[in-house]
Amino acid sequence: MMTKEDLLLLEKMLSIRARVRAGEYRFTVHSLERRIERSINKTEIEEAIFGGEIIEDYPEDKYGPSCLILGFTNEGRPIHVQCSLEPVWVITCYDPSQKPLDWDEYFRKRR
Repeated sequence: MMTKEDLLLLEKMLSIRARVRAGEYRFTVHSLERRIERSINKTEIEEAIFGGEIIEDYPEDKYGPSCLILGFTNEGRPIHVQCSLEPVWVITCYDPSQKPLDWDEYFRKRR
């Protein structure tokens, strides 16, 4: 049975997916720089969001509510995407497998 918190996170995730699917999202300059630096393309970000889930929620983030999504590309590459909720902005992105000591074996929990 899902908790109230689980339902709220699912609702946020579905809203983010709908916006991304409709093309109603943007990348911050920081996220564009990180994408280039980390060789993560736009399609991989979208794949991670479409198949991902919120693993951390930041309702009090300094620029407005945001969350951290864990998703996988079609090739199986894990991607973390931090994005704001309203409007949807990709704030940063990275491959957590590049820093395995920072995350559990499933890239869901910080060590």
